[in-house]
Amino acid sequence: MNGESIWQPLGLTLELAGVTTLLLLLLGLPLAYGLNRLSGVTAIVSEALVGLPIVLPPTVLGYYLLIVFAPGSLFGGAWEHVFGRTLAFSFPGLVAGSILYSLPFAIQPYQTAFRGIPTHVVEAASLEANPIQTFWHIRLPLARPGIVVGSTLVFAHTLGEFGVVLMIGGDIPGETRVASIALFNEMQKLNFGVAHVYAAILLIVSFVLLGSVTIVQRRLPFW
Repeated sequence: MNGESIWQPLGLTLELAGVTTLLLLLLGLPLAYGLNRLSGVTAIVSEALVGLPIVLPPTVLGYYLLIVFAPGSLFGGAWEHVFGRTLAFSFPGLVAGSILYSLPFAIQPYQTAFRGIPTHVVEAASLEANPIQTFWHIRLPLARPGIVVGSTLVFAHTLGEFGVVLMIGGDIPGETRVASIALFNEMQKLNFGVAHVYAAILLIVSFVLLGSVTIVQRRLPFW
């Protein structure tokens, strides 16, 4: 295997992690804020659904996503009609699956960050600003550490995805073959040298990302 083919799955993995992190940042912040405003049974059910991917086997999630993405389903058929191709076994399908699979890793830190904002600060700001201004200029800046933690966890979690991406994406070179799939392939072919490259890079990147999370959480200085 040449250098180009080694780096292609790694580049696709970084692209998938970056797109997933960005979309979850855009979608997750208002969702986390909205969940914090719920109460009672509605809050319990909603937060349980959001957190379900943490305990749900990836193959189960991948199976149900395949059903939803299938051309015979309402959503999958509509997607194919609009874009001219199926959502399953495509990069957009990987993104959709990654968003659902990593959802709790974003939402829960975002929720914690919003909950940690002192109530009196928000109340004082709301006297001179409308709710949207308060959200953008008060809540978001104060919640920044938690937002950074959640987004970093999403990125790191997406790097290591295997079960979900294999179920809904398969192993299409340049389209759905991410690093975890490529690593598995090399192990099956007993190409341990190439497998070591994939494993070492994923290990180092994941360690750096989790170290960054620790720095943010502990507010340690960079040395």
